[in-house]
Amino acid sequence: MKILLEQLLNGLTIGSFYALIALGYSMVYGVMKLINFAHGDLFALGSYLGYTLLVFGSTYVTITFGIWGGMIAAMLIAAIGIGIAGTLIERIAYRPIYSVGRLPAVVSALGASIVIQNGIMVVWGPRPQAYSSQVVPSVMLNIGGIKITLMQIVVLIISFILMGILFYIVQKTTFGAAIRACALDRDTAALMGINIETIIFFIFALGPALGGMAGVMVGMYYRKISFIMGWNYGLKAFTATILGGIGNIPGAMIGGLLLGVLEMLGSVYISTAYKDVFVFLILILVLIFRPTGLLGEKIAEKV
Repeated sequence: MKILLEQLLNGLTIGSFYALIALGYSMVYGVMKLINFAHGDLFALGSYLGYTLLVFGSTYVTITFGIWGGMIAAMLIAAIGIGIAGTLIERIAYRPIYSVGRLPAVVSALGASIVIQNGIMVVWGPRPQAYSSQVVPSVMLNIGGIKITLMQIVVLIISFILMGILFYIVQKTTFGAAIRACALDRDTAALMGINIETIIFFIFALGPALGGMAGVMVGMYYRKISFIMGWNYGLKAFTATILGGIGNIPGAMIGGLLLGVLEMLGSVYISTAYKDVFVFLILILVLIFRPTGLLGEKIAEKV
């Protein structure tokens, strides 16, 4: 039982990363009906921005903010930087071709993904970058016989706070109501006086910002980052989006957490060698038996 509980905590930790990234996919698709394939690479870029601040500025950051304060500072800076990058991608890669159709937008998204990935490789190099123990201390706790790291606790707390804030914004504020209105019908929302461009700007800033903060936490959790990590995490977060119901924000949260738990349990009780296979098998099964996801609504076919 203790082993099972430990793996559930491990799965929730990994799932919180997927959930934060999946929220970006879900928000963009909800309003734009577009899959932002550059989103995973923006997450990776966020991890490198956090790494640069924490490693190269470790002395100043530690003295000024402390270790955990430095982590929060790195997350905030990454959120701002990646939020700006997300809006620039929307302006440059997507906005000029909105009216052309979805396929050109998908191709443009893939092009933006390749540019970001290779940009990371040029600036930081092709080799994986590692955190030292001075930057990220390893603290193991034993709570009732269950082993959990302090970093896991910090990650879970921050992730749930971020998800809670986003849920409140979308569900309980006037601006969130505008986002939901755009997701239902952009043309009608525009006729009601909602500034569609402002909504699009907001989701292309907020979604990548959450992904950037997740990137910082992933780097500190695993103590290693790579310029190709955006593909792996991006695909798994996309799977989580499908699992929860694409375009559904609570669904993205639940899908990410559930996928992390299923991946971890599959790794422990089946084999770590098939970890990625297990995740994408879930994607195939969901698309076959529940294509709208767990919380997605059935769409009536127009004739």
